[in-house]
Amino acid sequence: MPTIVFVPQAAALGAEVTGIDLRAPLTPDIRAQLRAGLLQYQVLFFREQAIEPAHHLALARVFGEPSPHPAYPTVPGHPGVNILESTADKPTKIDSWHTDMTFLPRPPLGSILRAREIPEVGGDTSFASLFAAYEGLSARMKAYLKGMRAMHSFAHGFRHSLAEPGGWERLGETVRNTPPVAHPVIRTHPESGRRALFVNRLFTTHLVGVSEAESAAVLNYLYDHLETTEHTCRFRWRENSIAFWDNRATLHRPTNDYFPATRRMERVTIAGDVPV
Repeated sequence: MPTIVFVPQAAALGAEVTGIDLRAPLTPDIRAQLRAGLLQYQVLFFREQAIEPAHHLALARVFGEPSPHPAYPTVPGHPGVNILESTADKPTKIDSWHTDMTFLPRPPLGSILRAREIPEVGGDTSFASLFAAYEGLSARMKAYLKGMRAMHSFAHGFRHSLAEPGGWERLGETVRNTPPVAHPVIRTHPESGRRALFVNRLFTTHLVGVSEAESAAVLNYLYDHLETTEHTCRFRWRENSIAFWDNRATLHRPTNDYFPATRRMERVTIAGDVPV
């Protein structure tokens, strides 16, 4: 029976996984080890995994059903696999710390990102622990935030794309179908029971029930606190590397320092539940 090894990458979160070939059948024992590893380390990293979309989807379905991002194209024949590509002609605009798709009533459980084409230098991704951020708050700040909700908006997160020529034609239907939604600022993880600070720069617009000035001041403090170096780890991509993060427990941020090189990734996003 194979035993997976998890090698921690930082104190707050992150582990590199060895002893597994993701092209092989995922036995019940391997599935259980992966589930336990994701809960413990929040983001898992794999190297030299030359998987195809079918393997990618099979790994995701260990945890739930694929839920592709509405704004990105998908791999032909595999509508559950999004393509995330940045080129000299169309460089990426996403450079803020964020948790994926918090503009949905049920944000994703997690995302599995596979590297297809990587620049020679640059393009790292950093991850931050929402658990470590919550646990690092003062008792008074935790009391202040208890029961508070914040609004999250697709239109806010994609405002730069919407402002481009043809942006509304491309994304307008998604804006209309995805109105802003409120989530608790402090979220309880449905499996581990740990508490997480659940706001992010990209999609969170304001705190509910306080003035605009108070909301902006508190959110700016929380964003800076979330992104504290001690809460983070950084992953250097290579071709056929994979990062699998628990979207209920983490933030991430791509480093867009490789223009005009191309960076092409494939991602499967896993459907989640209503944050409580």
